Amino acid sequence: MNEALDAARAYGRTYPDIAGIADAFLAPPSNGSERNIPYHTTDMPSLSELGAMMNLLRAAIFPGFFSPGGMGETSLRVQLASNLDTIFRILSEQIRLGMCFSSAGEEAACSRCGEMAQDMACDFMKSLPKIRGLIDSDVLAAYEGDPAAKSKAETIFCYPSLQIMTHHRIAHELYSLSVPVIPRIISEMAHSNTGIDIHPGASIGEEFFIDHGTGVVIGETAIIGDRCRLYQGVTLGALSFPKDSNGNPIKGLPRHPILEDNVTVYSGTTILGRVTIGAGSVIGGNVWITNDIPPGSKIVQQRSVAPTTEDRLMGC
Repeated sequence: MNEALDAARAYGRTYPDIAGIADAFLAPPSNGSERNIPYHTTDMPSLSELGAMMNLLRAAIFPGFFSPGGMGETSLRVQLASNLDTIFRILSEQIRLGMCFSSAGEEAACSRCGEMAQDMACDFMKSLPKIRGLIDSDVLAAYEGDPAAKSKAETIFCYPSLQIMTHHRIAHELYSLSVPVIPRIISEMAHSNTGIDIHPGASIGEEFFIDHGTGVVIGETAIIGDRCRLYQGVTLGALSFPKDSNGNPIKGLPRHPILEDNVTVYSGTTILGRVTIGAGSVIGGNVWITNDIPPGSKIVQQRSVAPTTEDRLMGC
């Protein structure tokens, strides 16, 4: 740094006060716990390791698409078993690191992290057949819900809805097992690729399809029934949330919408708060909803009608 400073001065150029900037970064409150976690004695969760794990999970769920082709049933079974073993080992370690990350500042909190992480990873592995079944239902929904889809294979390989739902089904199961941090990381991986933001806490039923998808937001406590469909730009969000006596938001309260079975929500619609959209309802585009909607409803924007000659004469 001194050599660079001397060279800058020799040419009459200004040079930033690097040491002063570093001191400002390290001075309280800049050096708070949200930026520097002094109790970490291990690495934090690894994005690259979790990315590799998700690739292996996709290969396990869709072996014909995301794993080497041309394998017979015996070879495929051996490859699948090897992938599942690797998934378990990666997940166990990443959950352990996530638990340490989440308990930073609690020096005794990690004494059983390894054992607890393995138990959580084991429970997750047992749930994989259920997760695969849900994703298979999403494939069916994408194929039947989009007339442009030429085959189920096309939806698996190309559609953002299938990418986000593969990540979400996995992240939601981990969230349900109270795994810290890791579910959100997995969700954000797909969010960055698809533009679809689904919190891992959102509960979504079978045969779910998001057509196009960009800009869809689904909040943590949203509940979506079976055979629902959303279009681009839909928000299932919260109106507001109460605060405690210290002014901090109270976490964990139900604050997002409930969509019952067979609900369709068209593009640009915003539904806010703990409201219920009744089964079989169709919500038109660019509608703003903050109240319950009865089953079987059709909600559309009020149409503007061109004024008649009489209206114009009257100044309407």
